[in-house]
Amino acid sequence: MRRSVQIAAGLALLGVWGCEEVEVAIDARRDLTPHEAYVRGLHDAGLAGTALTQDWLREASRALQEPLAMQAPFVEEGYFTPEDPMAIGYRFELERGQTATVSLAVDSEVGGQVFFDLLRVAEDPDGPPRPVRADTTDLGFVYEPTRDGEFVVRVQPELLRGGAYRLSVELDPALAFPVYGRSMSAALSLWGAPRDGGRRRHEGIDIFARRGTPVVASVAGRVTRANTTPIGGKVVWLRDDRQRRSIYYAHLDTQAVERGDRVEIGDTLGTVGNTGNAITTPPHLHFGIYYRGEGAVDPAPFVRPVGRSAAEFAVDREAWGEWVRIADEGIRLRTGPSRRAEVASELDRWTPARVLGGSGDWYRVRLPDGRSGYVAARLTESIEAPVDTWVGDRSTDVVAGPTPDSPRMSRLAVGDEAEILGTWGDFHLIRADLPALGWIRSPSVATDRDR
Repeated sequence: MRRSVQIAAGLALLGVWGCEEVEVAIDARRDLTPHEAYVRGLHDAGLAGTALTQDWLREASRALQEPLAMQAPFVEEGYFTPEDPMAIGYRFELERGQTATVSLAVDSEVGGQVFFDLLRVAEDPDGPPRPVRADTTDLGFVYEPTRDGEFVVRVQPELLRGGAYRLSVELDPALAFPVYGRSMSAALSLWGAPRDGGRRRHEGIDIFARRGTPVVASVAGRVTRANTTPIGGKVVWLRDDRQRRSIYYAHLDTQAVERGDRVEIGDTLGTVGNTGNAITTPPHLHFGIYYRGEGAVDPAPFVRPVGRSAAEFAVDREAWGEWVRIADEGIRLRTGPSRRAEVASELDRWTPARVLGGSGDWYRVRLPDGRSGYVAARLTESIEAPVDTWVGDRSTDVVAGPTPDSPRMSRLAVGDEAEILGTWGDFHLIRADLPALGWIRSPSVATDRDR
């Protein structure tokens, strides 16, 4: 009873606040997501101040603040290196009337949790994203929004854990199409069309089909009415089990259900006709959706197919975690795996980049300064063959990154040689007689530290 009162009070707030304010108020009383609970556990264990944890937290924040662009249906594969804290964020749009199916599969030899969260982007540019779904399994979830918006999927393994992953996001209409064998091409009278000389607007869509064509349940639910009215003729009202909405089927020729019947998706409710005030029109189904406290809404987004297919996966999985370099001048780093995606920056020839994953025929890469984005795989090349050879005319530090304050890994003596594999600003990525790749400062900008 108490919970029902709380819900009713929350719905009453809609008349005073906007949707987002109500959601934030409700959000304040929710349970912690697995990701949030893990962060709290790090704090409780006294680990929040360690350098490794701070890097992990920065990655979690970066994934939300600088998400990559994604257009569903979307599939990406990649690899998380256990020793390198990483998180990925993907931003996409989702309409009311659509569902997003988010799936994550992880193949890891070291085990551990991988967190993946779905968060709504705040309407206020300064507001934080709000969690709406979360999981740590490889089963995924289906989410249907209550309003249009932008969302971010964030994926992050716990500390010192990683492995190969496959993320997929698919968009589908929230409801099954209500006329058997037909599609939106048969909907010839849409939402908002004038009626009665403009005195009212059409509160649904009309789907035309031959008389007797089956009309089917668009969702599992309970029949609340199956009667005859002057306007709708023979009608059926179906109450959705999952959402606070009712589905309206009108102008039926016959009814196959009664009040109180429970139906599943695809069950026959009746047949197409032209009863009621449609007696002078060709047979069709008037299909409407009504929300409690809101009234009629446009049904088209709820049954309209998304109409895209995921790009064929065509990049080399063996490249995960490896370095490549940009093969020519002016190659563009984009925010998504498409030539239509926003350009993040233009890259110089021989820019090194680490491959973190791929989608379609694009690599998702991380640049030496930590920025991530997508580059067409065909515009990169292996670093196996060097672009030049460096010969030391002075002793030179080999550092872990292309910045002056990066920690020193080793030191090359006068006369030592190294293969130059790429260039970033004033630094060269090199391969020498060392345990790992490293960076040296270009001789033209050598400092006292290099002498």
